[in-house]
Amino acid sequence: MKGADFTVKCALIAALLLAGCAHAPSPGTIWDTRAGRFVAAEEVFARAAGAEHVILCATHDNPEHHRLQRLALERLSGPRALALEQLDSEHQAAIDAAQARGADAEAIADAGRFDRKGWNWPLYRPLVEFALAQRWPLIAANLSRPQARRIVADPAISGLAPAPALARALERDIAESHCGQPPPAKLLAGMVEAQRARDARLAASLKGRTVLITGTGHARRDRGVPLYLPGADIVSIGFVEVDADKKAPGDYLTGLFAPESFDYVWFTPRAAREDPCAR
Repeated sequence: MKGADFTVKCALIAALLLAGCAHAPSPGTIWDTRAGRFVAAEEVFARAAGAEHVILCATHDNPEHHRLQRLALERLSGPRALALEQLDSEHQAAIDAAQARGADAEAIADAGRFDRKGWNWPLYRPLVEFALAQRWPLIAANLSRPQARRIVADPAISGLAPAPALARALERDIAESHCGQPPPAKLLAGMVEAQRARDARLAASLKGRTVLITGTGHARRDRGVPLYLPGADIVSIGFVEVDADKKAPGDYLTGLFAPESFDYVWFTPRAAREDPCAR
């Protein structure tokens, strides 16, 4: 193992050990995964303001996550572009044309064919409104659904180099998201490759100083978009719901998440929802 890699690994292990000794996270507390300590929001915003790319992930149905995303946008300095996973890249030209003629957020959603019901548009509208008010370009960052379906059917067409360890990790994530019951092996392999292709497309959309609005898996340094931006100055902030069964930050940084998943874990209340696995 190279010296630099060993040093980073040791730092992550030390942070995890410290996390296991820290007090229980509560809504509004923020854990710096590399420093292994709780930090103030001002420290997070100061670090993010200087980064080239800021990734703000959310659980899509949690209003508090989207409120904090909007707050983060307000605290970033200087011009940027706002990239959204919720808009497919095939609609970029239509979005550009709508923005050029001064369209409002509703017209932008129409131009980008935003799935208002599936993505719960009222939670995302304030983010688009902020970008329009600041004259930030809007980036339709995601792989189109037809492209994703083709890759699920034939993973070889993704054009991505094989990554067996990453594929196994994504298989575990997909199985977890399916209540521990993974799809059949062939379908699972296609879903993994489509997830990788989405991450690569999201990464390719980030040009210049950007903010990416996306889901938790895509924001992870060890799984998602940052893997396809080697050497880039990235700050990834994970908004994570508090779990009463977890008593310290280290309890969150095992299993689904790893110590290196995010730069900061910002704890929030849980959203009211039915347990999908109960069915």
